[in-house]
Amino acid sequence: MGFAVSVLNFLALAFVWVLGALAALVLILYIIDRTQRSDAIRRNYPVIGRFRHIFSTLGEFFRQYFFAMDREELPFNRAQRDWVEHAANGEGNTIAFGSTRNLGVPGTAIFTNAPFPPLNDQFASSEPMMIGPRARVPYMAPSFFNISGMSYGALSKPAVRALSLGAAKAGIWLSTGEGGCAPHHLEGGCDVIMQIGTAKYGVRDAEGKLSEEKLRELAALPQIKMFELKLAQGAKPGKCGILPAEKVNAEIAAIRGIPEGTASISPNRHIEAGDWGELLDMIAHIRNASGKPVGIKTVFGTTEAWEPFFEEVVKRGEDAAPDFITVDGGEGGTGAAPMPLMDLVGLPIREALPLMVDLRDKYGLHERIRIIASGKLVNPSDVAWAICAGADFVTSARGFMSSLGCIQALKCNKNTCPTGITTHDPKLQRGLVVEEKFEKVARYAKQIISEVETIAHSVGVAEPRLMRRRHVRIVCDDGRSKPMNEIYPTVLSPRWDRK
Repeated sequence: MGFAVSVLNFLALAFVWVLGALAALVLILYIIDRTQRSDAIRRNYPVIGRFRHIFSTLGEFFRQYFFAMDREELPFNRAQRDWVEHAANGEGNTIAFGSTRNLGVPGTAIFTNAPFPPLNDQFASSEPMMIGPRARVPYMAPSFFNISGMSYGALSKPAVRALSLGAAKAGIWLSTGEGGCAPHHLEGGCDVIMQIGTAKYGVRDAEGKLSEEKLRELAALPQIKMFELKLAQGAKPGKCGILPAEKVNAEIAAIRGIPEGTASISPNRHIEAGDWGELLDMIAHIRNASGKPVGIKTVFGTTEAWEPFFEEVVKRGEDAAPDFITVDGGEGGTGAAPMPLMDLVGLPIREALPLMVDLRDKYGLHERIRIIASGKLVNPSDVAWAICAGADFVTSARGFMSSLGCIQALKCNKNTCPTGITTHDPKLQRGLVVEEKFEKVARYAKQIISEVETIAHSVGVAEPRLMRRRHVRIVCDDGRSKPMNEIYPTVLSPRWDRK
């Protein structure tokens, strides 16, 4: 009995101490809030005004898990994320009872099924396609679906390793992003596309200019299949890479050729290319020095701005053309970008891609320049639409981040990514087990390819690259759909029918 009384007395005393501590804390916070001058809410409503910030911070997470419907969220909704997760886990993506997709939303793509689709022995997998027939070492790209540019530095070491191993297993290429080619990109043995950003990371000299010596060293690696000259990306057209100082460790600094611990901010364009002629000169220089195909990555603004580019190519001859053009939509993602650029600048991929394809075909360059589509294309319907629109290849970055386990926490620029994908904190990286995740990367890629082939067979063609704009209808503002080839009629070279 005496022991019980002692315990009760101790608990009562502890409770009083806790209440006293809480009261003291509230008093301290009250004084701080009442006297500070930066936040009007906290100054007028001490202590309780702090809950506004807490609820605002937690709101995005509560909406994601409790309040938002399956197809409501941005940048990717739950239905899209669930599809990627199921594909990466090797689970079935069949559903029951009916689609949750609202087919009346303007812009929705609806594929037109054929009354007599090909039988099992009448369709085939996609064939490899050559890029850069005028280069000394052309690239026979095996897959129409590949991994878009994500730099080591923006991504963690285990994330890049998993992508490299997964790409090799799936038979697809991996772009380095503008941060240079790291050993981790090469580790898995996959095909690698070396992206050259405006800061020339990985191929720069002491002054930040293009180093032909380093370019030749990289080109000598058999895994490096092509070079992509990045002009712009969808999330930040007119402003290139931003890597926070806390992410620039000794290894990343050595790979990029920049000072350790210093924020890495790239120029907004290549200083060597101030007009279309200088850009074509730069492309020719890199192709001659490397022997590999060279293309550009860009964001489409207006047809009028790009007409002179194709006119200059025709004037110089097809040998002067880039081997490919990667079109990134204005809705593209990145680790860090100014909100006005991410939200307001650059055409979305649904409009930009058909326009770029039509310009290429108008100038008779269909067989010379391959078009690669990039920008929020993560599900089979997205990829199939892009191929119908005229893309030869499709690349995805955030789709593969989701296959690694990305939960859309929106912490990419803060070095606090909870899944270990975009952080250099070893404690957080520990959650990303490369030996498990690379399998998910490969399964996701294979599932995309398989289901795009299924869509192609459904519309009545043997393989995806035979799909045309007439095979997809787009829902318009009045709720009715129109064939894509009526919305985007093409001016075609006589050698090719893209309709």
